[in-house]
Amino acid sequence: MRVKKFFFPAVKFLAMKSSRRLIFLILLCLIALGDFLYLGLIRRTFVFYFVTDQSIIVEDRMLRRSGNQETDMTRYVEEFLLGPGSPDLAPLFPRETRLRSLLYREGVIYVDLSESAALPFSEWGFPGQGIFKSFETLYQGIRRNFPYAGDVRLFVEGNAAFAGELGEGKPRQP
Repeated sequence: MRVKKFFFPAVKFLAMKSSRRLIFLILLCLIALGDFLYLGLIRRTFVFYFVTDQSIIVEDRMLRRSGNQETDMTRYVEEFLLGPGSPDLAPLFPRETRLRSLLYREGVIYVDLSESAALPFSEWGFPGQGIFKSFETLYQGIRRNFPYAGDVRLFVEGNAAFAGELGEGKPRQP
């Protein structure tokens, strides 16, 4: 008798179409929340150039969170070097550019890129405002996504890419 008193209202509730939809929606939200909490994803902002008019396009990607700041920075720079997700956007660095090393010591991020990062875009067929703009965009993206870092120093094959502050716009003189 008690079983009927419990199941009859539940069956009557589930018989309504709107009630089933509400339960499915709540179940879907709980699954999505559990997946998000289990994977531990965080949002990072990536900046790329649009091919036609050189305007800045912002692209968000989800990266897995790690317990190590240096690992998070490495993942960010590697994703940045992969380029934009849209085929309509041009990458800031040639596709062959790789992250050689990244160190985070005493508030300074040291980023060493492969030599292809210094090659002019005209050889690669990418329109752009030059190598300096690519490095400046990488610098600003790292500063924005990791504000706790005091400075960012960029290197190409172990050689300093710029003298002084990158934000000042002073390319390194040979």
